Amino acid sequence: MKNFKDKADLIWKVADLLRGDYKQSDYGKVILPLTVIRRLDCVLEPTKDKVLAYLPKVDSLKESAKDIALNKVAGFNFHNKSQFNFDKLIADSNNVAVNLRNYISGFSTSAREIIEYFTFDDQIDRMDDPKADILFRVLKKFQEIDLSDMDSMEMGYVFEELIRKFAEQSNETAGEHFTPREVIKLMVNLLFNEDKSILTQEGIVKTLYDPACGTGGMLSIAETYLNDLNPKAELKVFGQEINPESYAICKSDMLIKGQNPSNIKFGNTFTVDGLEFDKFDYMLSNPPFGVDWKKAEKIIKAEADKKGMAGRFGAGLPRINDGSLLFLQHMMSKMKPDGTRIAVVFNGSPLFTGAAESGESNIRRWIIENDWLEAVIALPDQLFYNTGISTYIWIVTNHKSKARKGKIQLINATGVKDEELLKDGKLEFNRFWNKKDKSLGNKRKEIPENGTTKGIGFITQLYGNFEENEFSKIYPNEFFGYWRITVEQPLLENGKIVTDRSGNPKPDSAIRDYENIPFLKKNNEGRLVQQTIKEYFKAEVKPHLPKAWIDESKTKTGYEINFTKYFYEFKPLRPLAEIKANILALEEKTVEAEKTILE
Repeated sequence: MKNFKDKADLIWKVADLLRGDYKQSDYGKVILPLTVIRRLDCVLEPTKDKVLAYLPKVDSLKESAKDIALNKVAGFNFHNKSQFNFDKLIADSNNVAVNLRNYISGFSTSAREIIEYFTFDDQIDRMDDPKADILFRVLKKFQEIDLSDMDSMEMGYVFEELIRKFAEQSNETAGEHFTPREVIKLMVNLLFNEDKSILTQEGIVKTLYDPACGTGGMLSIAETYLNDLNPKAELKVFGQEINPESYAICKSDMLIKGQNPSNIKFGNTFTVDGLEFDKFDYMLSNPPFGVDWKKAEKIIKAEADKKGMAGRFGAGLPRINDGSLLFLQHMMSKMKPDGTRIAVVFNGSPLFTGAAESGESNIRRWIIENDWLEAVIALPDQLFYNTGISTYIWIVTNHKSKARKGKIQLINATGVKDEELLKDGKLEFNRFWNKKDKSLGNKRKEIPENGTTKGIGFITQLYGNFEENEFSKIYPNEFFGYWRITVEQPLLENGKIVTDRSGNPKPDSAIRDYENIPFLKKNNEGRLVQQTIKEYFKAEVKPHLPKAWIDESKTKTGYEINFTKYFYEFKPLRPLAEIKANILALEEKTVEAEKTILE
């Protein structure tokens, strides 16, 4: 792969020309649309003369027929019939603005609509204004940048690096977490792993959807993966994006790759489902972490109340400041009855946030009791550009293999244990991540992409083998369920129990307590077995509180996945003699250091 960062830095230097006339937060209004336009210009350059030569032959045709014919000559699902390109725009420095507008209007409808989402026409006026007079110089800079040597994946990196820079300049980092390519590749590997026998069939056609597709990175990598696996397979990609710039970039990429750009929809997935009636074979997404859904609250609640389980949000509504599980419910509403697989990355909150019978807990209950949650993979921290928090990949499907039915696999791919082994000299390298030579924002780690002994290959192997080991735990679905009971004790006055009219003891609210009772417990042989509330209460509560009872009217059912707890390993404290020896050694070093200073 070419150094995308060098190319992004070259484009970013255009900002030097904008200083003074533009605020830093507005640089993207110029640089992003011009990067897209220059990218389209470079792609079309080899066939531009052929398109212009063919124009007289289609002059009498209707516009739609003309577009089809010229697209064919151009070799893409778009073309430009203007006499201009970037070289010719620069050649006429006195008429840059009018010629640039002529050039943009020369794009076929599909490409022109993409550019319009940037509202770039306003920026042409602004840069052409005599007070600024920078339009020619900005175009000249872009004309000098060759983007013909970049494939779609590399351009995806470039765009995301540029957007990251703009976000930093404007302090707009909250909720913006561009997915590193190695994380996407891991997700794609996990998504397709169970279906390789299907995907290698000749002429297979599958669909993939991302409800928060950004610049289209996930869609592109999934498409590349399937093409490498089976060149005769076809992956039709779909998506929706709320940010107009990211949407435009994604659609331009679809155009260049020959995908149908109309499959990418603009807007808020929560309020308007742009692909309402569509179902998909696969889904892949990294929705914003902890996204607030207050603005969409009225519409979401109305849908949940009116449609219930027939709509998207019938399983429950999470707290207003974190819509992660709304995204997941939306995706699950688009599962095909005959089988769909989903890979989605979240922070830790959706695993355990919310008490029994809260919105979050009810959503988890719905997913787990229907046997749709296949696996959860804990990733290393410091993987994302704009956040260092821990993240988790969820694999959700309605067609589990026979071996996986009724079970959930947890994979600890954090690499924490490997770091301890490395320090002790018991391991040569961390099997899950490498430290980056240079940080990219908060991104200080990366998951290696090659081989099966570390990184993507190693994690995929842990998942595919479906075996228990130090990094992989497999539990029955019921393991994650629990009852929350209310434990009452009698109210006492002058040492006597206060009763109601029926003679039953009144509860003392001041000493009321709660217990979470797991559905399963370990027996004497270490095996998980069913338990009842009464069994637990008799064994664990009654011996300590003989007068206590359960208020059964308040018993609730909950589900949570306390990931860290399941991989916890007790480490005994060091012997006192060893601690003492270490302290004495430190004291000796301190004394020696003091002597050196005094001398």
